[in-house]
Amino acid sequence: MSANQKPSVKPARNQFSSGPCAKRPGWTLDALKGALVGRSHRAKPAKARIKQVIDKTRAILGVPADYKIAIVPASDTGAVEMMLWHTLGGRPVDMLAWESFGEGWVTDVVKQLKLKDARVLKSDYGKLPDLTQVNFDHDVVFTWNGTTSGVRVPNGNWIPKDRKGLTICDATSAVFAMEMPWDKLDVVTYSWQKVLGGEAQHGMLIISPRAVERLESYTPPWPMPKIFRLTSKGKLSEGIFEGDTINTVSMLCVEDAVDGLVWAESIGGLKALIARSEANLKVISDFVATHNWIKFLAETPDIRSCTSICLSIPGETGKKMAALLEAEGVALDIGAYRDAPPGLRIWGGATVDTSDLEKLMPWLSWAYAEAQTAA
Repeated sequence: MSANQKPSVKPARNQFSSGPCAKRPGWTLDALKGALVGRSHRAKPAKARIKQVIDKTRAILGVPADYKIAIVPASDTGAVEMMLWHTLGGRPVDMLAWESFGEGWVTDVVKQLKLKDARVLKSDYGKLPDLTQVNFDHDVVFTWNGTTSGVRVPNGNWIPKDRKGLTICDATSAVFAMEMPWDKLDVVTYSWQKVLGGEAQHGMLIISPRAVERLESYTPPWPMPKIFRLTSKGKLSEGIFEGDTINTVSMLCVEDAVDGLVWAESIGGLKALIARSEANLKVISDFVATHNWIKFLAETPDIRSCTSICLSIPGETGKKMAALLEAEGVALDIGAYRDAPPGLRIWGGATVDTSDLEKLMPWLSWAYAEAQTAA
C-alpha cells in the first residue's frame, strides 16, 4: 500500500490521549453501577471501598508494608504539592527538570516557597540531566517519567540507599507501567487518570518511613492549607492513610478506581501491565525504525517512555497530522504537548491495546503524506 492510499482498517478504540487516558478494555458505564453515590464518604461501606483502593494498590504495586498510602485532593499535582510544602526547607534541595511538569515543581520551590538552597539540574526536551551530579545529602525532587517529553529515568541505580535527604518522585505516568524501586523512593505520587485509565482529580500519595519521620520532626515556616495537612500536633494523621480522606472524594471515581485495579489483577498484575506498555512501545519503535521522517524525542532507547511516547516531526506537520487523524476518527488527542517540540504524543499505557497501535501506524504514514501534499 502506498503512503497516499488511505488505510481501510481503523483502531477499535481511538483514545490515545496522555491524560485522561483510555479506559481499560471492555469498560462501560456498567462498571460504575455499584458506586455508593448519595452516601457519605465517611459511612462504613464507603470508607471500606476507599480502603479497597489503598489495599489493592499496595498488593499490585508491591508497596512495602511499612510504607503508607493515601488518596489526596487535586490529582497528582495536589499530591506533589502537599509533600513539597510539608517537607522541604530543612535541608538543601536538588530539583531535576527535563520537561514542563518538572519545570513546574522548580517554579513552586524557587518562586513560591522561595527556598534559598535550591539547586536546579536541567536539560532540554529529549535528554536527562547528568544524574551523577545529584547530591543525595540534599532532598531530591524529580519526575520518573516526563509526560510531555517521553523521557524516563532508566532505573533507580543512580539513587543510593544510604541517602540523607528524601527522594520525592512524581511518577504519575510511570506507576503501573514501570518498575518502582521502593527502597530508593521516599515519596511517590500519581493520579488515577493515567496508566489504569481512571477518572481525574484524585491523587495517590505513597510515603516511606523516612518521609513519615520528616513529617513528624520538621515544621515548615509557612502556613499550611487545610487540604495539604498530613499531621496533627506533630504526629502523622494516620486516618488519612486508612481511608479517612482529607476532603470529600467522588464515590463514582472511587468505584472506577476499584474497577481498574480489579482489571489489573485479572490480567496478571504489575508484570502484565508493564508487558502491555512495553509491547506498545515496540510497535512504535518498529515503525520509527523504518520511516526516516519521524523520530523519538527521547534521544536514546534506555530513556524512552513506554507510556507517553513522544515523537519528533519538524514544523507544523505534526499538528496537521493530528488534525487529520482526529477528523477521520482514527486517533484522538495525539498532538505534542503545547510547550514541547513539535510532533506527536501517543499514549502507550496498559489500557491501550497493542492491536490498536498496530492499526494506527499505517494511518501515520497516510497522514504524513497528506500533510506534505497540503503543504
